[in-house]
Amino acid sequence: MKIVIAGGTGFVGKALIQLLQDNGHDIFVLTRHESKLENGVHYVQWLHQQEQTLAIFEGVDAFVNLAGVSLNNGRWTKKQKKAIYWSRMNATLEIIRIMDMLTIKPKVLVNASAVGIYPTSTQAIYDEDFANYATDFLGTTVHDWERHAKRAEALGFRVALARFGVILGRNSGALPPMLLPYQMHIGGTIGSGEQWLSWVHIEDVARAIYFAITNENIHGPFNITAPHPMRMKEFGQTIAEVMGRRHWLPVPSFAMRLALGEQSILVLEGQQVLPTLLEQQHFIFKYPYLKQALENLLKAQNRKN
Repeated sequence: MKIVIAGGTGFVGKALIQLLQDNGHDIFVLTRHESKLENGVHYVQWLHQQEQTLAIFEGVDAFVNLAGVSLNNGRWTKKQKKAIYWSRMNATLEIIRIMDMLTIKPKVLVNASAVGIYPTSTQAIYDEDFANYATDFLGTTVHDWERHAKRAEALGFRVALARFGVILGRNSGALPPMLLPYQMHIGGTIGSGEQWLSWVHIEDVARAIYFAITNENIHGPFNITAPHPMRMKEFGQTIAEVMGRRHWLPVPSFAMRLALGEQSILVLEGQQVLPTLLEQQHFIFKYPYLKQALENLLKAQNRKN
């Protein structure tokens, strides 16, 4: 298959590229820089480079949109929130414009999303059937992002909305800053410890996106979260167990709010989210349990170090 990825140079994009290359697919990564061929990947300049891009993308099977300013690039100032929001909307609309102008139409758009669309709760259990969305900044952003992506449905494309949980990777994503306190022997519960963490291993993220590309039954929202979410306290205790460190020094909520401001919602609040649609379609998670995932990631990290 020929697959186009926007946001292919990021954390998830790199993992997806590796998986697709391992399976023999042709990969085109949309970039703001000059076009080039590197390590078997075609990097193509985009955003209104119409003449150059359209000819290259004829015959493409799928578009994957991972583009957007990171949620973790500094405090959520008014300027930063605007960048987070509009980077997602503009990239999505541009991808749909390109897809619609192609003579040979791609089969599917897999568009990134996030479990932040669900309201935070210590009690509720969410899956894809939940119809409402959170009304805070993150919930509104994700809802609007999905709404923009769904415009491709009206043009006849299958649209799969990949609602990512908290993604754990070796040297990127949420895990490295979580490990740091334990590496310094000061690890402990963050906030109340009762908040849910719907985590997922980066390998399973890439595998689930690939699954969505190839499975026509995946359309609309689908949760990419491990089937066994954990509360923050148990999450930290599992890190301590795998690392052989103590879990003892709590981090109070007010300290996180002082340090992170509105962004503290990412660690102080959460949702219990289940990957119901993936499991109904018989997707098998390689790392369904946190201890198993951490052992894999930390062993790989230790080998690298």
